[in-house]
Amino acid sequence: MTTSERITTTGKNVDTNTVATVRQFPGINHVAVTVSDLERSTRWYSALFDTVPVLDEDENTGGFHHTVFAIGGGQLFGLHTHGHGTGGRFDERLVGLDHVSFTCRDRSELQTWAGRLHMLGIMHGGIVDAHYGSGVSFRDPDGIALEFFAPPV
Repeated sequence: MTTSERITTTGKNVDTNTVATVRQFPGINHVAVTVSDLERSTRWYSALFDTVPVLDEDENTGGFHHTVFAIGGGQLFGLHTHGHGTGGRFDERLVGLDHVSFTCRDRSELQTWAGRLHMLGIMHGGIVDAHYGSGVSFRDPDGIALEFFAPPV
């Protein structure tokens, strides 16, 4: 595609000549997941992150409640509840979120986190090695798929 081509997004034409050049895509600032029982999930994530939320309030502009944790690298992880939620368990096979993965520097750090999951009584699948890296998968109380992941050696 040349810079003079037009891109259609949400029904609007965007002239790529007027779009600033971006050198690197920005990192993720925060992830927020919807939970069925905020109190239970807050306790669970507090134990996993070994910290307490930095924010816990009703969001007036969006009609939801959010509880937010500050985690490594200046990133935030939020828990949301919605007044008219549909309930049910998380299913990564549906359109939307598949899983959230937390970065580990190396396999040694990954092993430490797998040990922490074991210490907290959080079931997991053990460390799985692949050519693209190693990970340990687990689920939160709503079945939301989570993972610790380390790059290949």
